[in-house]
Amino acid sequence: MNEFLASIEVRAFRIAELRLGDRDSAHDAVQDAMLKLVTNYSERPESEWTPLFYRILANRVHDFQRRTSLHRRLFMDERDPELADPVESSPGPEADNPARELEDEALWQDFSGALAQLPVRQQETLIFRLLEGMSVTETALAMDCSEGTVKTQYSRAMERMRSVLGSHLS
Repeated sequence: MNEFLASIEVRAFRIAELRLGDRDSAHDAVQDAMLKLVTNYSERPESEWTPLFYRILANRVHDFQRRTSLHRRLFMDERDPELADPVESSPGPEADNPARELEDEALWQDFSGALAQLPVRQQETLIFRLLEGMSVTETALAMDCSEGTVKTQYSRAMERMRSVLGSHLS
């Protein structure tokens, strides 16, 4: 189980961060999902862990989004981007090519913005299929829907993303 969790940790964080737009909440959602998988499903066959984990993560993301939405409505909390941790946002040692890093960041921002405009089900389908490389069957299990729904949602999401991102997404 430890190897499995280590292998998906970074990707899971990126998915949660894309959906939540907040690093701290993304860390919390991933940690909660991992804990729930270990606590409740570690006895399941290893082949079931991936879709189970991503279903749990999707549920945690929905919970965080609901909680954040309610908190903002009640307390009119606006996130201040100037309070971001400069250490976390600084490039790491892998930033050998600053021009490439800047280009990648711009593409990631464009992708994130386009993704945020999609309906939630299309977002999930696109993330699972495109970013995670999950099969239609695994995605259907993770999303608790039919394979036909996955195919339809993915097709619609890709069509929309291509229209927004153009040649960046092939």
